Amino acid sequence: QVQLIESGGGLVQPGGSLRLSCAASGRTFSSYIMGWFRQAPGKEREFVAVISWSGVMTDYADSVKGRFTVSRDNAKNTVYLQMTSLKPEDTAVYYCAAKSGSYDSIRVSATYTYWGQGTQVTVSS
Repeated sequence: QVQLIESGGGLVQPGGSLRLSCAASGRTFSSYIMGWFRQAPGKEREFVAVISWSGVMTDYADSVKGRFTVSRDNAKNTVYLQMTSLKPEDTAVYYCAAKSGSYDSIRVSATYTYWGQGTQVTVSS
């Protein structure tokens, strides 16, 4: 069992930055692939970014590539999402999720077993 708690969301102006954190419970954090997803009002949940067990491999949605950076600190059981050059269309509830098994179907939310409660990110002037 893994419990995930996101933090770091808030209100930011367009062009600003935020860093989201996701703290995980348990001793097996390093055995999970960690993903970030988001859901805007009236829209389906979408993939944002993912990082492999040791952090060697990452992947990003085209809409955030070059602006967002995912990282992890296995010693602290924490995964991060650094968001820069934020746009109003980045407004959403952001979720972290944990996936076991192989590094495939990493953009598919249904392959993730554990989810956090989400943190709101609002980009507005």
